[in-house]
Amino acid sequence: MSRASLKLDMSDHSAKRSAGRRAAAAQPQSTSRGRQPGPVPEVKIYTDGGCINNPGPGGYGAVLFYKNHRKELSGGFRHTTNNRMEILAAIKGLEALKEACRVTIFSDSQYLVNAIEQGWARRWQAQGWWRNRKEKAINPDLWERLLELCEKHEVKFQWIRGHAGDPGNERADELAREAALGKDLMADGTYESALHHGARS
Repeated sequence: MSRASLKLDMSDHSAKRSAGRRAAAAQPQSTSRGRQPGPVPEVKIYTDGGCINNPGPGGYGAVLFYKNHRKELSGGFRHTTNNRMEILAAIKGLEALKEACRVTIFSDSQYLVNAIEQGWARRWQAQGWWRNRKEKAINPDLWERLLELCEKHEVKFQWIRGHAGDPGNERADELAREAALGKDLMADGTYESALHHGARS
């Protein structure tokens, strides 16, 4: 296995991390603050998520590219929403990175891209997960996870038009749809519990 693949867990086997190697502290950035000394690995991640009916059975897909390495991720849930799967796809992609990286996430979800790039999610977090005085923020459990990951990496979210022939986007869409159609789907416990309290997402 090459040294490049060891850094990013791009294989199916977990690699041992170098002892003592840690991301260095850095100046705040608009979307994330993760840094490390020396060259920073640059990764591209294409993500997508969706449901069969909304809400309903759903899935996420992510395709990661680092140099000549490629990794695909997907998962399905028995009852969830489009937006939750869009956010989770980005989370799963970033969680696959085993050291601080410079990441561009390509998504056809304006909800996801704008919430990070326009600072909406961080503002909701600062306001105790309220969008305004009357409305609570939706999906705070997933936004919390995503913002934490954005602190570990240099992350830029870029919107791309869906179903427009981009190979990465098309593959992420295929993975998400295949996952949603799978058997023995997982429970989205947070969402299913929230349904009993009248929450939406």
